[in-house]
Amino acid sequence: MKKVTMNLPEVKDYRLTEGLNQLKTNLAFCGKDIKVITITSSVQNEGKSLVAFDLSKTMAESGKKILMVDADLRKSVLAAKYHIQGIDKGLSHYLTGQAEIEDIIYETETEGFYLSVAGPLSPDPTSLLDSDQFQKFIDKVREDYDYVIIDAPPLGVVIDAVIIGKYCDGAVLVIEQGVIKRKVVQDVIKQLKRGKVRILGAVLNKVDERIGAYGAYDYKYSYSYYDDSDVKDRH
Repeated sequence: MKKVTMNLPEVKDYRLTEGLNQLKTNLAFCGKDIKVITITSSVQNEGKSLVAFDLSKTMAESGKKILMVDADLRKSVLAAKYHIQGIDKGLSHYLTGQAEIEDIIYETETEGFYLSVAGPLSPDPTSLLDSDQFQKFIDKVREDYDYVIIDAPPLGVVIDAVIIGKYCDGAVLVIEQGVIKRKVVQDVIKQLKRGKVRILGAVLNKVDERIGAYGAYDYKYSYSYYDDSDVKDRH
C-alpha cells in the first residue's frame, strides 16, 4: 500500500480536542453495527470535510483502523486543503473501472489512518455513486476497517449524500452556527429520512466562543453532538 504525505496543522485547542473525543465516543455508543458513516451538511463551507478528516484522525489515534473516503466527486477540497502528495488514483477511477480498490486506498503518516480521495471530478457523479461498483467498494472496506468515514457533498445542494447514505449505517449532519436557517436544516433532515438514511446526530460547527479578559471573540471549530431526537426538536 502506498503512503501519502500531507501538511497537518498542530492542534493545540483543548475544546477542539475534547469536542472530537466526545463525538468519537457518542458514535461508539450508537452501536457496534455502526461502522460506515456519512458526513454531510446543508450547504458548502460549513466545515464538513474538516470534521470528517479530524474525526477520522482522532479515531485512528485512539487505536482504531480508520478509512476516510472523500466521496465529493463534484467539488472535492481535501487534497488541496492538506497538500496531499503521492496520490495516483482516486474513487472516481475505481467507479469508472480504471482502478481496483487496493489502488485507491493510501496509508497516511498517522498509524491506523487510511485515506481514499475523490479523484478527477465526474460529469455524472450521481450515477457513479448509485451503482453496484460503489456497493462493492462499501462491502469490501466495511470488512477491512473498524470505521469508514465518508465525506459527502452538501445535501442542500445535490442529492449525492442520500445516495451514499443508503449504503451506509448512518449520517452525521454538520451545521454552521448562526448561518444556516432552521428551515434549510429541516429540509435536509427530511431528505435523509425520505431516503431511509439513519440520522446519527448533528455537529454544531464554527462556534464563536467568548474568551479572554476583555470579552473578545475568537473563531473556533467546536463540536457538539446531538442524537436524532435532539436534532428534530432543535432544528
